[in-house]
Amino acid sequence: IIFYEDRNFQGRHYECMSDCSDMSSFLSRCHSCRVESGCFVIYDRPNFIGNQYFLRRGEYSDYVSFGMNDSIRSCRLIPQ
Repeated sequence: IIFYEDRNFQGRHYECMSDCSDMSSFLSRCHSCRVESGCFVIYDRPNFIGNQYFLRRGEYSDYVSFGMNDSIRSCRLIPQ
């Protein structure tokens, strides 16, 4: 999964291939992402707590517009 600070896959990015308990040191905000393989649950707080969103393979060019917020702080890979 690749997280981008801005909409439409722009700005700084952070690539993650497994669980990440705190992304705040990599990105200050997150407005879009690409899931290149697998499925992930992303969380709006560190250490896998808070609101959760399930993402499968695909592109999410502006997920703030469909209810997710821009403060994604952790993510977890869902085993196949």
